[in-house]
Amino acid sequence: MDKNRLRDTARNNIVTIMFIVLCAVCMAFSGYAPNYVLYELFGRLSRNMFIVLSLIIPIVAGMGINFAITIGAMAAQIACLLVLEWGVSGIGGLALAALLTVPLGVIFGFLIGKLLNKMKGQEMIGGLILGYFANGLYQLLFLFIFGNLIPLNTPGLVIKGSTGVANTIDLTYGSGGGIKYALDGLWKLSFGPALYICCGVVAVLLLILMLRKHLSAKKGGITIGILAAMCLVYQIPAVAALFSMVTVPMVTFLVVGLLCLFNVGIMKTRIGQQFRAVGQNRTVANASGIHVDHVRVIAIMISTVLAGWGQLIFVQNMGTFQTYGAHEQVGLYAGAAILVGGASI
Repeated sequence: MDKNRLRDTARNNIVTIMFIVLCAVCMAFSGYAPNYVLYELFGRLSRNMFIVLSLIIPIVAGMGINFAITIGAMAAQIACLLVLEWGVSGIGGLALAALLTVPLGVIFGFLIGKLLNKMKGQEMIGGLILGYFANGLYQLLFLFIFGNLIPLNTPGLVIKGSTGVANTIDLTYGSGGGIKYALDGLWKLSFGPALYICCGVVAVLLLILMLRKHLSAKKGGITIGILAAMCLVYQIPAVAALFSMVTVPMVTFLVVGLLCLFNVGIMKTRIGQQFRAVGQNRTVANASGIHVDHVRVIAIMISTVLAGWGQLIFVQNMGTFQTYGAHEQVGLYAGAAILVGGASI
């Protein structure tokens, strides 16, 4: 029985397993030090995880990968430009950008959802083409409307000797240093203390669930044992040396964790059950009285807003973004990541 279970697990996760093996082999031949690779890995995890997780709800709703998250990224970049122009810096500036992203993302998501409802069965290619179409409107906005119809007075935001927004926007603009590292810089720890804190918090939550009978003592005990083993393994000098360069932006990973809880929590609500029903069979869902088109639009709206927030996390980590290109590959990279991760209904 255990052999069959192991074989089924390997078969169901063959893409992920092959990707990990391929990465391990390539890393061995790359010549890079393992501690440097882990440093880069954690940097990219904090930068990209949020926007990848924003794809889960449309996948559950049966709409495939929402390549139209590119448009959510455009909304975030519009919000960034406005915040820099107004001179709002730090975490307040990032919060304001996130707030501005919401109405833009909702409007864009509503329009995207309406269009994709007319392309049932071809949502992924439709979202991809829609992103290219929206890019033309985005170019019009940033090359002609901003700097002409909507004046920009902050130095460095406009093309010198011409009109329109500069090719590269430095997020350090503003009286208080801009919004570069506004989230990542709130609380950073080296890997060891971050590991102890995270394991401790998870262990406490597991104990609470066990006391409230929401989790069996066996599963909770095994998980706590694994957490304790991780902390003990880190005490080995060779293991600690592997993570010597890694710094963990705790607040950023906390935000990612909250998104995970949101995704889990919303699936337990009425709208979450409707997402799942529509994703499994639209005909049966419609016969059950579910307004299928309405549910699909809501899924895209949520995904677009979350993608916008994910782009904000990305650009504040980078410190700059290419005005006319930063959003273009968001959908492809995020889609590739979630597919390799094994996403399915």
